[in-house]
Amino acid sequence: MDYTPHTEADLESMLERVGAKNLKDLYRDLPQEIVDPPLQLDTAMTEAELMRHLRTLAAKNQSANVGFLGGGIRSHYIPAVVPALAARAEFLSAYTPYQPEASQGLLQAIFEYQTMISELTGLPVANASMYDGSTALAEGVLLALRESGKMRVAILKSVHPEYRRVVKTYLEAIGAELVTLTSTADPIPPETGAVVGQNPDFLGTVHNFTALAEAAHAAGALFVAVVDPISLALLKPPGEYGADVAVGEGQPLGNAMAFGGPHFGFMAVRADLVRQLPGRLVSETTDVEGKRGYILTLQAREQYIRRGKAKSNITTNAQLTALMGAVYLAALGPQGLKEVAIRSVAMAHALAEKLTRIPGIELVTPEPYFNEFAVRLPKGALEVRSALARKGLAAVTPVPAEYGENLALFACTEQHTEADLDNLAEALREVLR
Repeated sequence: MDYTPHTEADLESMLERVGAKNLKDLYRDLPQEIVDPPLQLDTAMTEAELMRHLRTLAAKNQSANVGFLGGGIRSHYIPAVVPALAARAEFLSAYTPYQPEASQGLLQAIFEYQTMISELTGLPVANASMYDGSTALAEGVLLALRESGKMRVAILKSVHPEYRRVVKTYLEAIGAELVTLTSTADPIPPETGAVVGQNPDFLGTVHNFTALAEAAHAAGALFVAVVDPISLALLKPPGEYGADVAVGEGQPLGNAMAFGGPHFGFMAVRADLVRQLPGRLVSETTDVEGKRGYILTLQAREQYIRRGKAKSNITTNAQLTALMGAVYLAALGPQGLKEVAIRSVAMAHALAEKLTRIPGIELVTPEPYFNEFAVRLPKGALEVRSALARKGLAAVTPVPAEYGENLALFACTEQHTEADLDNLAEALREVLR
């Protein structure tokens, strides 16, 4: 079946309207290598021959499933039930529940997802529709500025540098200022509306942010916590140490690394901040017959309310990846998630011990740290990463120079074994020799 509904006559009419002679003329501003990429094939192939050729090329790829790349995206085991349920047609085909009366299953899935995020973060209200961790943070910061009525954000240097750059971009658009704090002891600048900390931070360190949250509140600001969802199986949830907003990257929950996406972000807030939430909020209710049902309670965006009162222009629905997160959490349960976290922490600490026995490697992440840590290498991190890649190992995430020279992140999950750690340590020892 041809899914393209336009006839030749339709195409000619549209091209005439925009002043293009043909489709090639329509795309004349695009580079030729994108419009008509050359096929690097020696001879013409049948479909069967072409598929065999492509499988041969694909077999040359190396998987990072047992890699050690840190930086917030990690390879946790994904139970088979996660893709099996998420791939059901009713979830794959439903984009956004614009017709709630016909989308009760999808609305319930969003409601269950919101409930799990709320329980993980210790905050009473969680929304849906965040793209990823960095943009969820930017939306959380904008929420805090709207609530506080101020235009300055103080963010700890230990927050992921890419997240800080995303926040900076969002703030430039509204004319707000971003101030970087080098430590939790730094004074909070006047007229600050949001204070941001990450736990565990970019280098893996676990913090007690209770005092920082209190200082933020004393300064008239909201405290926004960036958290790792797996860590919340063991660490105190942000709602218990005074965070007003909790955000994070949902990839570790049932989603593959997939070269960086698509993933999903999450956000949870205090109850009195519900009307500042971006995205959508699904609630449980009863119909006129007293039967349980689910409704779209809040969508504070320009399609539904006056543009000037829209809380965000976030528009798409990352619900399929968020649904995978919800299925993952339901499949593991609190005890399963705790076991994943414990195993990940144990493997990370075991790896750190093995690596620091290698001459020239120094652990720079102070205790306590979670499932990622940074070390100082005797060589450049990029050089070491390339050398390990030639040995078939995905490890060594370079750390920006603002944190120090020759620093690299390593991460572990429950998928690693002692043999994996020994293999990496031996390979790294050879590379640095």
